[in-house]
Formats: sequence, structure tokens, C-alpha cells
Amino acid sequence: MIPNKKYLFFGLPIILISGFLTTSILSYWVSTKAIRESITDQALPLTGDNVYSSIQKDIVRPIFISSQMAGNTFLRDWVTSGENDEAQLIRYLKAVKTEHKTITSFLISEKTRKYYNADGLLKTISEKDPLDKWFFRVRALKEQFETNIDPDLGNRNTTTIFINYRMLDNKGNFIAVTGVGLTLDNMRKTVETYEKKFNRRIYFVSKKGEITLSSDSMPASVKSIHAMSGISKITDKILAGSVKPLSFSYNSFNKNIGSYSTIYLNSRYIPELEWYLLVEQNEGDAIKPLRAVLFVNLLVSALATILILSLILPTLYRYQNRLEKIATTDSLTGLINRQAFDFLFGEYLEDATRNSSTFSAVMFDIDYFKKINDRYGHLIGDEVIKKVADIAKSSVRRNDFIARWGGEEFIVLLKDCGLEEAKQVAEKIRSTIEKYDFDVDLNHFQVTVSLGAALYASPETSDDFFSRADKALYHAKHQGRNCVSV
Repeated sequence: MIPNKKYLFFGLPIILISGFLTTSILSYWVSTKAIRESITDQALPLTGDNVYSSIQKDIVRPIFISSQMAGNTFLRDWVTSGENDEAQLIRYLKAVKTEHKTITSFLISEKTRKYYNADGLLKTISEKDPLDKWFFRVRALKEQFETNIDPDLGNRNTTTIFINYRMLDNKGNFIAVTGVGLTLDNMRKTVETYEKKFNRRIYFVSKKGEITLSSDSMPASVKSIHAMSGISKITDKILAGSVKPLSFSYNSFNKNIGSYSTIYLNSRYIPELEWYLLVEQNEGDAIKPLRAVLFVNLLVSALATILILSLILPTLYRYQNRLEKIATTDSLTGLINRQAFDFLFGEYLEDATRNSSTFSAVMFDIDYFKKINDRYGHLIGDEVIKKVADIAKSSVRRNDFIARWGGEEFIVLLKDCGLEEAKQVAEKIRSTIEKYDFDVDLNHFQVTVSLGAALYASPETSDDFFSRADKALYHAKHQGRNCVSV
């Protein structure tokens, strides 16, 4: 019997420790693989999509302004009637520039070839001048406009994004080019914002591989990706001209650690700029926390079996927390979760600050939810939460966001929505839920919600904003529940 006891005494700890080591190593391998796939399949493409969307917003607005200018009756009549009283035209261009905060506004006549901007007559263009080739290119366009990047002669040759719009007379004949220009500052700020938020390097390159726009993270001495370590081997693939986002990886020597590291890269061609948007992430930065966890687990495995068992649950708990942080959807309701909501709210704040737009929030929870749980059980309580989420989601617009705030509490973010509209949305949610017959496992009962609405008041903090929405919710509860308070 003694040998068996010895085997049990020594064998069981060995088996447990071996299992712990195997689990730790496998977990590290699986997590590393998952992170790599997440970087290439989700993280980098999502960052690229966000940057591209922001850039499109910056470009779409000037296109709309240029379109209005091309269709403006005053401009068309001024050109066709002989281009008299240049002061009138200059006042108009200056008003466009001031009102829309562009770096320039311009008009070039086909008949006289005179180039006007908000400061007056800039020059007379010529087919012999290489700097004026863009005009004759636009004149021959089949499309209504083009977007191109050139130095602005009227602003000390500042690199400018021009929206060149063709102006036609009433018979459809080409008579002028008009439009506006904007600087690259907004795009640079977008790049810096996303680099800090996601800890990734973001930059733009031309068709020749020259770096055209980047943040301070890019060394000033680096002018082209052809001269960058590692990436120079795949530049032909990156610059292939594909509009579809492409994923690559390359090894780059890191002088700080004295070894090579894997860099994951997502490339996207932007036709409006004729540039490539590149988003990079260093694999080592993402996996470094996992390596620290692995070393800790290996050290713990050398301790007694009881200590090992006591550390398994915290390790799994920390691992689960990491997986939950990666997810953006609430598993019960299918709504976006708090983490994803915080990210979207940050976008709303930036948009509100940049464009002076408005938005509101509606916070609500289920009245007497504890009684539902106590009477029917938590499973039915979960079904109630899911149905309330579905009803609320169907009661708001497609571009509005609704998230599960916690427990039986929800929050709706309403873009371009004033307080009165928010109150109407809240009332719609309230009345729809009140009228709904909750039929769960043959149990029929009524559910009501209390709602609080608040309008964002710039420049208040997110905490202040949500605090006001929360106070409105509690005010609704104090009024007797099943009502809306603002």
C-alpha cells in the first residue's frame, strides 16, 4: 500500500503540474494565434475603415460646397454675361471661404483663362505652364468634378486638396472650373487621434511609395517606404492599385531590443486622393502581456499543488476578461456593449466639437425588474431584457445607437437630435413597451420602463452628460415610473 501512496503523493502533483503547464502553454499559443488573426482580420481593417470614413467626411463636405458653386446662378450669369465687375465675384468667393472655413475658393474662366480666388485675380493660366495642366485636364473630364492634391499658389504653395468642379452654361457647354480647397491638417489630426487610441502607426504614401502624410511617429528622415527596413520587400504588392484592403506582414529590425519583430500591415487605396492608407501594428506590443502571463504561470507551477489549484481560477478569470474586452457585443441582447458604446461616444464628441453638431441620449431601465425575477425566475427575467432590447432597437432610427448600460438599464445615443426629438423617441419606446404583451413561457404580463433624456451641452465632459441623463431617469422614477423626464 505504501508504494501506491507514494505514487499518489508524488504522481498527482506531477500530473496536475504537467496539466497546468500544458494548459498554460496551449493557452499562450492559442491566444497568440487569436491575437494575430484579430490584428490582421479585425483590428487593422477596422482602424483603416475608421480613418477612411473620417477622411471621406472631410472630403464629402467640400465636394458639396463645390457642387453648389458650380450650380450657382450668380456665378453662371457672371461668366456668361462677360465677366464684368470682378469685385462682385471676389466678394462671393471670399464669402464662401469665410462661411465654410476653407483654405481657398476659386473660379477659372474658360473664355478669359483668368484665375480668381478670394483675394482677387491670381493669374492668367496658360497651356504652356506645367502648373496649369490640371485646368485642361478638368476641362476634358467626363465626370462633373475631380479631387486632386497640388500646391496652392495663393497660399504660399501650401499642399492643398482641391475639389475642381466643372461649370456648364444653360446649353451644357463648359464655361469655367470652380471649387474650394482644404489643407491636410484635418487628415493629420485624424491620423494622430487613431494612432494614440489604438497604438498603431498610420500613414499615407503616393503611388510611387513616397510618404505623403504621417504623424510624428514616423522618423523625419524616412521619405519613402522603399527605404524602410523590411517593408521594401513587399512595396510592389502594396502599391498594386487594389481598392480592396489588403493584409501583409514583414519583419523589421528593432534597434531598441536588438532583434527582428513581425509587423502586420493593412493597405487600402484611396481613389479620391490617389494615395495608399497604411496601418501597421507591431506583433510584440500585442503579445507582450501574454508572455508576462505565461512566465507568471510557469513560476506558479513550481509551487505546491494546492497553490497551483488556487491560482488556476484567477488566471482563467483574467483570461476571460481579456476575451470579453475584445468583444463589442452584449451576449444576452445582441446590442453593443459598454466598451463599444464608449468608443462610439468618443466619435460623437469629436464630431460635435469639429462640426458644432448636436446629439442627445436617452437612458432607461425596466420598472420593478427585481419583482419579475423574484416571481418568474431569472431565465424569464433575461427573456424580458432581450425583448425590451428588441423593442427599443426597433423604435429608433438606423443611425442611432442603443447599448446595454448594465443589468436592466439601457442607453440610446441620438445623432443630430434635439431635446424635444429625444423626448419623442423616449416616449415612443415607453409606449411601445407598455403596450407589448410579454408572453414568456406561457406567462403573460405587462412591463414598463422609466426614461430620462438629456441634450449634450458642449464642452461638458462625458461624466457630466451621463450624470444628467441619469438624474433625469431617477426623476422619472420619483414621478411614479412609466414616464419620460428630461
